[in-house]
This record gives sequence, structure tokens and C-alpha cells, in this order.
Amino acid sequence: MNSQVINETVNPKEGGTRLDRWVKRRLNVTQGQLEKLLRSGQIRVDGARAKANTRLEAGMVVRLPPLHQPTAAEKKARAANTASAKDEQFMREMVIYEDDDLFALNKPAGIAVQGGTKQGDRHIDGMLDILSDGEYRPKLVHRLDKETSGLLLIARHPASAAWLGDLFRSRDMEKVYWAVTVGAPKPPAGQVRCWMTKGEGSEGRERMVQCAQNAEGARHAITDYVTVSQAGQKAAWVALRPQTGRMHQLRFHMHELGTSILGDDKYMTRREVPQGVANGLHLHARALQIPRKNKKPLLLQAPLSGHMKRTFDTLGFLEQEAGKDPLELFI
Repeated sequence: MNSQVINETVNPKEGGTRLDRWVKRRLNVTQGQLEKLLRSGQIRVDGARAKANTRLEAGMVVRLPPLHQPTAAEKKARAANTASAKDEQFMREMVIYEDDDLFALNKPAGIAVQGGTKQGDRHIDGMLDILSDGEYRPKLVHRLDKETSGLLLIARHPASAAWLGDLFRSRDMEKVYWAVTVGAPKPPAGQVRCWMTKGEGSEGRERMVQCAQNAEGARHAITDYVTVSQAGQKAAWVALRPQTGRMHQLRFHMHELGTSILGDDKYMTRREVPQGVANGLHLHARALQIPRKNKKPLLLQAPLSGHMKRTFDTLGFLEQEAGKDPLELFI
């Protein structure tokens, strides 16, 4: 146990963090214990009593009581001890970009981003300690479906998580997905707009359905799409730019066009599936363009791999057909 009171200045990387979350990164206490320390004044902010939901700003000084506080080295060692060599290699190989604020992963299809019903015990969120520097635990800022491959952003510290989260919510971040569809969309380029809500398919499985604007749970969804290449009328390579971020939006919108995404067992059309293509959902988070203050936007691109790459080879699609800038397709 540490015998002295610690007065720690809030790092800019943790600006905007709630006080209780900030403290729990440093003290091994429950929420109840933390509330008691706050009520008794053992935890203070700039010398004054504070509440658990107080938002900290860079430069504030937080008083911490004399409890044991794990060092950065102890946190890093603890994470290393709980991760298998296989998981560590898996996580490291997914990293395609990193800087002081974030990691960009190229997630393969078939692994869940978070745990949950039917997702299994192994998921990305459960392995994020592997990427920790020992000071902060990396944090998810958005999601991909289990069977969707491609770009997944991970914040390296709390301030980055808040910044990236705001970007996703504000639609200031440009996103491009690639899909292979069964059949070719007509017209070959355009925009899909509709109101959608959660419903049930013919087999009782939850799925999105089109609805009226005033329906319960209605959400407006907008997707721009461009056909990059076709394999006759049997299949097409389509670039998708979602303007909104609704559950299953891209899968649902392609189904509404009558050209479901290849391998989608929830939103299927009656079209004949091309011969020789790979199994699995053919949806890939290809690119993200991240605006940055006083810097050029950061453009990240995830190359194809796995079953989608095999299908591209089978159908004769060449990645260079999309050009170097994935957003130019939509200009």
C-alpha cells in the first residue's frame, strides 16, 4: 500500500473523462468504495470535493488517497500474462496503422468485435489489453458485424476515444465499404433512402424492415452506391458510402435494390449465386477518412483478404479498378 497521498495532474489525453472512470484506472476500487472516498473528501479535484460524474479537464489536479496504485509496468505485465501468444500474434498482425492516438485494424471476417449471445468467448474487445502501453487500455469507438471484414478503429487513450466517437456520431468521418452483390444494381449508381426499423423475417429472426416515418423505432437511412465492376449480370463489385450508421444498413439497402450482398443469409434475393465464389458475407470496410485539426485528413485503407479476395480473383475483379482514392468514385 502506498503511504502517501498522491496529487496527480490530469493529462491532456484524458481531458473530458468522468472522474470515477479516471480514478478506477488508478485505484482498484468498486463504485461503492469510490463513492465513499468522494463523500469523505479523500478524493478531491483542485482541492474541492467532487462528484463521480465530474468531467475532468487537462491541468486539473486530483487528490488520491494512500491506496495501492498499480504502476504502468504492473498493468502491462498483467495484460501480457493473461494473453496467449496466439492472441498476441493475431492482434499485432491486424494492425495496419498506428499513431499516438489510435490503432487501425484490418479485422478478418468471422471474429466478433465484442462478446455477447452467440458471439463466443474470443473477441476483439477482450484482447485489447495486448495493445496497451500500460498507461491506458485501448477502447473500441465503433463496431463491425462479426462476418464483416475491414477497418476497425481503436482509441489509444480516453481523449482519443471521445474525439473519434464524436466524429462517428457527427458524420464528419467519411466511410467506404466494398461489397460483392448477387446480380448487378440498376441503375449502376445512385442513392438509397428509406425509413427502417427492427422487425422479423420469415423464420422469426430479427432483421431490419422498411417502415413509415412515424412507425415505432423508425430510423432514416441513406447510402450512396457505385458499381465498380460487373461479372456479366451474375454479380457486381459495389462501393458503398453510408451517410447514416444504422444497424445492417448496407445489407438492407442492397437487398432493397434486389441485389443482396453475396453470402448474406439474412437479406437474400432469389437470384442465382455465381459458381465458384467463396462462402461468407462479402462486405468489407475498405476506407475511412478522418478529419484532423491543423493537419491533412488521415486516409486509411484496408486491403482485401480471405474469402473476398478469393472471390475477386474468381470473378476477375482487380482492386486497382477503384483507383487510389476510394472517395473519388462518389464525386
